[in-house]
Amino acid sequence: MTTIYIKNTTIFTEKNIIKEGGLLIKDKQIQKVYRNSEAPDHVPSDTEVIDGTNWNVIPGFIDGHIHGADGADVMDATEDALDKMAGVLPQEGTTSFLATTITQAPENLDKALENVSNYSNKPGKAEIIGIHLEGPFIEKNKAGAQPLEYIIEPDIHQFKKWQELSNHMIKTITLAPEHDHNGEFIKYLYEMGINVSAGHTEADFSGMKKSVSYGVRQVTHICNAMTGIHHRDIGVVGAAFQLEQLRAELIADGIHVSPEMLQLIYNNMGSERLILITDAMRAKCLQAGNYELGGQPVIVTEDRAVLTNGTLAGSILKMNQGAQIMLNLKDVSISNIIEMTSVNPAKQLGVYDRKASIAEGKDADVLLVDDELNLKYTICRGVIAYKEE
Repeated sequence: MTTIYIKNTTIFTEKNIIKEGGLLIKDKQIQKVYRNSEAPDHVPSDTEVIDGTNWNVIPGFIDGHIHGADGADVMDATEDALDKMAGVLPQEGTTSFLATTITQAPENLDKALENVSNYSNKPGKAEIIGIHLEGPFIEKNKAGAQPLEYIIEPDIHQFKKWQELSNHMIKTITLAPEHDHNGEFIKYLYEMGINVSAGHTEADFSGMKKSVSYGVRQVTHICNAMTGIHHRDIGVVGAAFQLEQLRAELIADGIHVSPEMLQLIYNNMGSERLILITDAMRAKCLQAGNYELGGQPVIVTEDRAVLTNGTLAGSILKMNQGAQIMLNLKDVSISNIIEMTSVNPAKQLGVYDRKASIAEGKDADVLLVDDELNLKYTICRGVIAYKEE
């Protein structure tokens, strides 16, 4: 494993910003953070030295909700599909992600979950750190691009079967909490350590308060496929604003949520409760054309993916693009971006002890970016996975 030394750079650590700092990476981990032009006493001859002058070192992005990229989809249920996704994501700064499923026939979900459980993460690629089970326990009237015919009621027995098949890799589940009438399903998931996210839901504000008392701790792609704010009931969006136990996923492409709404969400929730995601489908990184999602035809243009009826079908957003859009909002700094792209998803998924900050002993998932978040290098677990041409 090559040793990497980044010198003359600005480092965003857990607690402060170090100017003229250095970072030593060895054996997949951050070995040492140097301050005030300090440097290692001895750098082995095979060390890759990167001059980070005018650049910033920040943690790699964690995408907690992504279906596909580069022509591949988690539901393809093949090693090659996961390899393709893991291989292309470092080009947008993503160093780890949740392989995300879609509402589908049980046998197709079986295959996809088993495929992820058998997958071995590879050096120099983004790391799969778990599974996001999006559906099938959702509300048909808020299905969005989720196929209606496979939506089912909450079922603990079915979930247990899927969790066994996945080798306990399901970390997040998106469900409509109003279908869990007595809260038993949500309570079970919460007790099992699952990140329970309300999405594709018609819940009202009182229903969301109740579901939070059961264990819901997240909202899936806020504003999309849920009840919005009305002056007599503030719905799921208002619940995300008001209930501090909730974090919210956000697709910051300016299409799923308008730029003005992005600012309104940020003003109400702040960087400490937002989680940037892509919700990307297989057409990301490819040309416009005809694709599919969950067995449904999808038309992809330059900036969006839609079903034939015009419903948005995931996105073709890249994580660095979403981060840049958020950085252009009022009162958003690079430190705020780090919270939304790295720290919050890591804490939500229980991996903050080893990821999502520049600290000695943590995984060397590291980005070099300029002040506008243009990506220069992506390092995945100590291996350079992307370098700007």
